[in-house]
Amino acid sequence: MLARRVPSTVIKTPIHRTARETPISLEEAGVWLVAPCYKVKGHILRVIERAPAWIEGIVCVDDACPDGSADFIEANTTDPRVVVLRLAKNQGVGGATLAGYAEAARRGAKVLVKVDGDDQMDLSYAAQLVAPILMGEADYAKGNRFTSISHLTSMPTVRVLGNAMLSFAAKLSTGYWNIFDPTNGYTAIEANVARLVMEKRVERRFFFETDLLYHLGTLRAVVRDVPMPARYADEVSNIRISQVVGPFALRHARNFAQRVVGQYFVRDFSAASLELVSGLFSTLFGLGYALSYLANRVPGQAASAGVVMLAALPVILGVQFLLQAMNFDVLNVPSRPIHPYLLVLRNLETEA
Repeated sequence: MLARRVPSTVIKTPIHRTARETPISLEEAGVWLVAPCYKVKGHILRVIERAPAWIEGIVCVDDACPDGSADFIEANTTDPRVVVLRLAKNQGVGGATLAGYAEAARRGAKVLVKVDGDDQMDLSYAAQLVAPILMGEADYAKGNRFTSISHLTSMPTVRVLGNAMLSFAAKLSTGYWNIFDPTNGYTAIEANVARLVMEKRVERRFFFETDLLYHLGTLRAVVRDVPMPARYADEVSNIRISQVVGPFALRHARNFAQRVVGQYFVRDFSAASLELVSGLFSTLFGLGYALSYLANRVPGQAASAGVVMLAALPVILGVQFLLQAMNFDVLNVPSRPIHPYLLVLRNLETEA
C-alpha cells in the first residue's frame, strides 16, 4: 500500500497516545530534528527550510566538517529553531547523531527525529514517522523504502540489492524480524529511550543504524517501520561498498552471537534455548560423523543403511530444531513499548 503524505491540517490534528490520555498536537509534542553535517553545504539549508512549522528545534551537528558547516549554517539561516553544535573531532554519523540527541534532550525534546543533511529525506513524512511514538505504539520508528515498487524506482539497483541482503542479516543480528531497510537513516526515537541508548556502546560510524537496532533489542524497545520513498539527486555518498562489506558482516556475526547468548542463555532460558542447543549438537554430530566416515572409508565400498541413517537423521532433526528456534525468535519480537514506563520513572526521579 502506498504511503500518503500528511496534509498540512495534520499539524492542527490531535494525536492520541492512548485512549485514556489527553490528545496531544504536533506543536506541543516537543519534536526536534537532529541533522549530522559532514560535507553537505550544498544541501543543509534546504533541509532547514523544509522543516515543518511544528518542529520545535533543529540541532545541526558539525562533525568536524572540513567545509565549515557550522559557520556556513550560522551565516546563512535566520531560523530561530536552529541550534549549531560543533564537535572538535570527527565522530562519524553515529557519534554526531548521539551528540545531537544529547543536546536536543538537554533542551527539553521529547521526540528526536534524525535526518541526513544531504536532503535525501522528505520531511513531509515526518508526521508519519513520529505518530507511532506519540500514539504510544512504538519507542523507535524508521523509514522503510521497500514497501512499494513505486518507492524503489528512484533507488539505484545496487542499493536495492545491497539493502535486501543487509535487511536479512539485520533481522538475524538484531531480532527485529518485523522490520526492513535497516540502514535507513530517517528515524525517530522517544527521548527517554534515547537516553538509555546513549549509555551503551553503539557503533559510531556507518554501522550506526543497525547497531542501534541491536541495542534497542537488548532494551526490548518496540520498533516500527514507516513506508516512505527515498530521494536521490546530486548528493555524494561517503560510503564505499567494497570497504564496508567485510566489517559489516563481522559486526552482524558478533551482534548475532551476543544477542543469542544474552537473550536465550543469560537473561532467560526457554524452549528456544533447548531447541538451539539440541539443533546445533544434532547437526554437528551428523555432519561430523559423515565427514569421519568419508575420511576413513574403504575406497569403492558403499555405505550401509545404518551409516547413512546415523549421519542423515541427526542432521534432519537438528535442522528442524533450529527452524523451531528461529520461529520462536520471530514470535519473540518486542511488542510492548517501554517509554511510558521510562517516563513514569523519570517523573518520580524528578519529584524525589
